[in-house]
Amino acid sequence: MTENRQEEFKINGEELLGKIKQLINEGNIRRITIKNKDGKSIVELPLTIGVVGAVIAPALAAVGAIAALVTECTVVVEREV
Repeated sequence: MTENRQEEFKINGEELLGKIKQLINEGNIRRITIKNKDGKSIVELPLTIGVVGAVIAPALAAVGAIAALVTECTVVVEREV
């Protein structure tokens, strides 16, 4: 049985899309949750092994739209260890 570990990153809206792309490229991510500065979840991106660019592209477009609206947010990353 695999174990999951969570990490949190506080970033500003300008850095959001780049950080999400970086995390997806790492490959051991199970889920990414983006929360606003009040701690409310804005979006959750469940990621599975084998996610390809065509499948994740709409999610990245949504993240880009969110980045334009928020000044600061928290990215919660659930990793498989």
